[in-house]
Amino acid sequence: MTIKPALLLVNPNSRSGRTALPQVRRLLHEANISYQELPPNSKEKPSDAILRRAADIGRVIVGGGDGSLNAVASGLLGTSLPLGVLPLGTGNDFARTIGLPLDLAEAINVIASGKTSSVDLGMANNYPFFNVASMGFSADLAASLTESAKKRWGKMGYAIAAAKLFADSRLFTATLEHDGRIERFRTFQIAVGNGRFYGGGMTVHADATAIDGLLDFYSLEVDHWWKLLALLPSLRKGTQGGWKDVRAFSTKDLTIGTRKPRAVNLDGELKVKTPVRFTIREQAVSVYVP
Repeated sequence: MTIKPALLLVNPNSRSGRTALPQVRRLLHEANISYQELPPNSKEKPSDAILRRAADIGRVIVGGGDGSLNAVASGLLGTSLPLGVLPLGTGNDFARTIGLPLDLAEAINVIASGKTSSVDLGMANNYPFFNVASMGFSADLAASLTESAKKRWGKMGYAIAAAKLFADSRLFTATLEHDGRIERFRTFQIAVGNGRFYGGGMTVHADATAIDGLLDFYSLEVDHWWKLLALLPSLRKGTQGGWKDVRAFSTKDLTIGTRKPRAVNLDGELKVKTPVRFTIREQAVSVYVP
């Protein structure tokens, strides 16, 4: 039986994408993984490329960060092709969520081994996301963090941009509908997680996985900036739900509205605005895992 080649999509704008591409090609060849690439300077969107070539490829291999994965999510949903992840981004949060080694050669060995697991995808209106959707401070941060800053400074770029935004950020009013309830509150940031990690290692919920069939919600309802500093260790561990200024729960379906439309950050990409309904697609994408 002839094994169909993979479609290799390496984001040249990711932190290590352009410089790592020759090594990626060499390691794939050594692992006996055949592949095809898009023509040089192709303007085709990654998901469109997957859908157009679905009959001729056997899997999709993506090199980049979480934004690069987000760009292929719709194409994967439409084809059921398995996904191989090469962690070449800044945060690589989804790779960490599935326990993927961050060493490139080891990540390719995971693909070569052939073991897959079906992971959930979150949906924000009609837009899929792997890790987390957020609004408020983190969405403002995503809008301000340029590609050049991420490539130059890596995770430090998040900290630099966050420090600049911190003093100017304000609470906003949100309306939340879930599980038969309607709630209204003032908040600094809202996050709706499908996976475990986001933002370069922050944790949505201590027990979250990408296969639990749940969305994990939290809202930071602090009234002073210094309380956010106190919260940081808990945000790293995913235990922020234990604080009295944090609203947190797990569900499968919720809707968030704001007085004025606010940008929603999906895996680092601003693709939708409020009002937004969040749902979950269970076991939606097959991914190569250790």
